[in-house]
Amino acid sequence: MKINEVEALVGITKKNIRFYEEKGLLSPRRNSENGYRDYGEAEVETLKQIKLMRKLGVPIEDIRKMLEGGQTVGDGMRRHLVTLERERQNIDEAVRLCTLLRDRQELLGELRAEQVLEEMEQLEHTGTTFQNKQKQDIRVRYVAPVVISVLMIALMAAAAGIMLWGFSEAPEDAPPVILLLVLIAVPLLVIAGVLLALFQRIKEIEKGEVDDAKQY
Repeated sequence: MKINEVEALVGITKKNIRFYEEKGLLSPRRNSENGYRDYGEAEVETLKQIKLMRKLGVPIEDIRKMLEGGQTVGDGMRRHLVTLERERQNIDEAVRLCTLLRDRQELLGELRAEQVLEEMEQLEHTGTTFQNKQKQDIRVRYVAPVVISVLMIALMAAAAGIMLWGFSEAPEDAPPVILLLVLIAVPLLVIAGVLLALFQRIKEIEKGEVDDAKQY
């Protein structure tokens, strides 16, 4: 089977299938005629097993150990249940604090948050972990490289344009054609390099498993 067929059959995106291959969870054979990956029933069943474990939130490394026979499903579940219990305790503490704040009638600008923050810090020292939306508020993974690339491309294009304009205004001062081509080629090569670096950076950012369970 081709990857498109496997995607439709199992309900896991091609991106995730390739991600699991890169992580060594899946090793489809190659078609000797065209070099394409050839998926069989064994790979389909493995992907279904991975899908089940990931929907339950089991880490990739634990799935690897179970697939390689280093631990049984029961061993993996016992480890995962410890993690889930810890997460439940974290949620219980968050629910408790939210419940305490639920009946507060003042506006947020009037709320004295120091006392609650101190209690949260004490709980964190004992192992409680709260959701930190500050980390999720960062949206510069794509924006920063794109903005920098656009600025660099604009700068190089402007430099090339200024040189062409200057030489057209004073052709008698223009350098030999070969040197002129070299001067123009430099910013163009820089632009090409910036675009290549941007493309590689975007691929690096996109590399990884799709987190949304609906995409599995």
